[in-house]
Amino acid sequence: MSVMTLLHDGAVLAGATGVLYTVSVTSVATASVFARSPERRRDARETLVILLRRRAPR
Repeated sequence: MSVMTLLHDGAVLAGATGVLYTVSVTSVATASVFARSPERRRDARETLVILLRRRAPR
């Protein structure tokens, strides 16, 4: 394997991971807005907090 192949494969993997993360956040956000029961909406919001947690600046 050449270095260019490894760089290309890494870029594809990073892109696929970004798309998967975006789809996950979008589906949880949709569930938090459109869920019928308050418990499910609350659980979806808590999941969003976990997924969108930001690190504190150092």
